[in-house]
Amino acid sequence: MGTVTVCPVLEELRITGLGVIDDTTLKLTSGMNVITGETGAGKTMVVTGLGLLFGGRADAGRVRADPGRAVVEGRLRLRGALADAVQTRITEAGAEVDDDGSILLSRTVTIEGRSRAHVGGRSMPVAMLSEVGEQVLAVHGQSDQLRLLRPAEQRGALDRFAGPEHEKLLETYREGFTRWRAVVEDLADRRRNARARSQEADLLKLGLDEITRVDPQPGEDDELRAEVQRLEHAEGLRIAAATAAQALASGVEAADETPDATELLGTARRTLEAQASVDPSLSDLAARLEEAATLVGDVAAELSAYLSSLDADPARLEQIYERRAELRALTRKYADDIDGVIAWAENARTRLAALDTSDEVLEELDKERQRLAAQVGELAQRLTAARAEAAVRFSEAVSVELAGLAMPHARVEVAVVPRTAGKDEPTIDALAVGPDGADEVELRLVAHPGAPSLPLQKGASGGELSRVMLAIEVVFAGAGGPPTLVFDEVDAGVGGQAAVEIGRRLARLARTHQVLVVTHLPQVAAFADRHLVVAKDTGGAITTSGVRIVEETERARELARMLAGLPDSDLGIAHAEELLAVAGREKRG
Repeated sequence: MGTVTVCPVLEELRITGLGVIDDTTLKLTSGMNVITGETGAGKTMVVTGLGLLFGGRADAGRVRADPGRAVVEGRLRLRGALADAVQTRITEAGAEVDDDGSILLSRTVTIEGRSRAHVGGRSMPVAMLSEVGEQVLAVHGQSDQLRLLRPAEQRGALDRFAGPEHEKLLETYREGFTRWRAVVEDLADRRRNARARSQEADLLKLGLDEITRVDPQPGEDDELRAEVQRLEHAEGLRIAAATAAQALASGVEAADETPDATELLGTARRTLEAQASVDPSLSDLAARLEEAATLVGDVAAELSAYLSSLDADPARLEQIYERRAELRALTRKYADDIDGVIAWAENARTRLAALDTSDEVLEELDKERQRLAAQVGELAQRLTAARAEAAVRFSEAVSVELAGLAMPHARVEVAVVPRTAGKDEPTIDALAVGPDGADEVELRLVAHPGAPSLPLQKGASGGELSRVMLAIEVVFAGAGGPPTLVFDEVDAGVGGQAAVEIGRRLARLARTHQVLVVTHLPQVAAFADRHLVVAKDTGGAITTSGVRIVEETERARELARMLAGLPDSDLGIAHAEELLAVAGREKRG
């Protein structure tokens, strides 16, 4: 079998206050983790805890009265593309990933039925746990709604099995299908709502005509507001500017003989320069005064230009009042400010193009619809052919696995049948195309020669269904899907050589996946990379259960207990050691 290469995904699981489990921690490893224990010890609570941790329905009836709440915590360590997808999603939701790349999940259920979820240290909706669980974990058990019994999942699994080139084709199809449906719906809407579109277009045109006539410019309302303020206060502004100019420099008609700032600065500079030969530091001060005089001169010149620009023309003021009234009329109807009015006009022009129901536009859209329909139809046919080819390969591979699981005459078929169109759903040349192609995929079982081909859930008994699902998982193992697989007593009703084969195939799955198996069969438990046992504690007033790791030196005794209920039986231990030896050879082979 080779060595285990898969990295552990779920490293640790802690369960508190759930069913018979008071407080226990499961340390999980890569490869195959087996959970055993006596009937009623609480093995099922482990699977129940996993279900809660990954968003399953909370059952308050399973919460222990003391402490009145059940808590399930798990630490994930993800790598590769899956890690990127999960981390991106929870980071977007505001959660945190630990520095070592691990993620802590938590679910709490109270005895009153209230439920809380935490991801990466942040409170989250339970739906977030479900999102993570769909990517990380798949649970298979007698009472579960098995993932692969859903038609959509069966189609998705076959697509993964078909290979990367097929998945690229599927992605190309989906892009074309999305464009085709958008054009179909656009064309139908234009035809169906021509009158309403025409009325909406008329209203938009009226608004655009009014805005075009006024022709507002970006920021114009602010500029006019500032100009009005200057014109209305022109006299006060002129007096202030003239007074300041007079104080700074000559050239402005003066009311007295007081020297201006320029003259005073010049006098100060010349006085310092006269003594600079005695103390050179005065020369630096004189230079700075010269710079100040230059600056004052520049300000005086600008004030002079400002005075020349001041205009108290009443006619101009009246023009601005009229223009602002026009702009206010627009902002009352279309937006809060002129920039908003301009944006409304741009959006209206875009919307008008979408509302166009002219014959020319409808003809162009219909041509585009036909072009895309031909493209999508051709891609759908290629998808169907690829799925049919993959279905044959898949059927052969699963049937080979079933022969090794004591079902030598059984055969799994993959039916790739035309999809049925929904009500009012458009078709392409009688093809009922959907987002994933024109096919429905259904896994069927022929239990023995001459038996009818029936859907899995109808064609197999409980024990057979477990083996069929295991065979399917083994075949799909290399084709993507969740990295952690949980099997809850899928070996029910199986024994003898078939049980050994189940253990062998679970071990094969564990080469590429993290596998958790709840089993009562020693033939399966012998293949474990880590063996955990759920044991009752009846020493207190209330019976509780805990989980411990079975060390290598103890495994034979635990398998002997599973074989005959006699952990100290020499014969049982000898048989157990033989099982461990067989499993060891298989895993090393």
